[in-house]
Amino acid sequence: MRLHEDKDMSEKLNDLLVEPASGLAYRVRPAQTGAGKAPCLLLLHGVGSNESSFIALARQMDVRLTVVLLRAPLMLGANRFAWFPVNFTAAGPVIDEAQAERSRRLLVDFLDALPATCDIDPGQVWIAGFSQGGIMSASVALTVPSAIAGFSILSGRILREMLPQAAPREQLARLQAFVSHGVLDQTLGIHFAHHSRDVLEELGVQVEYREYGGGHILDAAMTDDFQHWLARRLRATAA
Repeated sequence: MRLHEDKDMSEKLNDLLVEPASGLAYRVRPAQTGAGKAPCLLLLHGVGSNESSFIALARQMDVRLTVVLLRAPLMLGANRFAWFPVNFTAAGPVIDEAQAERSRRLLVDFLDALPATCDIDPGQVWIAGFSQGGIMSASVALTVPSAIAGFSILSGRILREMLPQAAPREQLARLQAFVSHGVLDQTLGIHFAHHSRDVLEELGVQVEYREYGGGHILDAAMTDDFQHWLARRLRATAA
């Protein structure tokens, strides 16, 4: 019976939904424990991808979690989306700052509606993303830390343009972060990860940092470490 229930829960990821307040499309893998309001993990994809890129990972995540896969609002082409436009130049990535801010606000609207939308514990919301999704995860967490328990930047970075909006240090001290990056990343160089780590430590955020031998990719070692990091925090919360 439990195997059938798990399969039904996993197959809910086939349904694409739309949250009315933000207008963001999303998929959900409900928690499979049935014990009160569940903690929740939001996963944000990178530029040129879509939320379905995280379906396999969502199926592997801790069964205590409700896992929400969000689709970015900016359409680039068939099944290709972004949180904001970016141009990669010799001087580094140049972003559309106004669109990045619009997307951040849409995510905050989504978070506001999340407890009612997915019946989750509002005090246990985690947000993570790959590349541009990691950028948005950090932007949301650092500006509205009251809505987030912790966040993860997977081969992403922290936008310097966003830092003036960061919450006061005393509010950020409760946040926990996981930062991971490939040392051979040619899209977002390893120096971006070093910057993220240094900024978070300066802001008083509790950060766990990991480097890997690969490039700009979400590989098994990175996802395993991320899952273990989150599982430890879920256990600490439940204790």
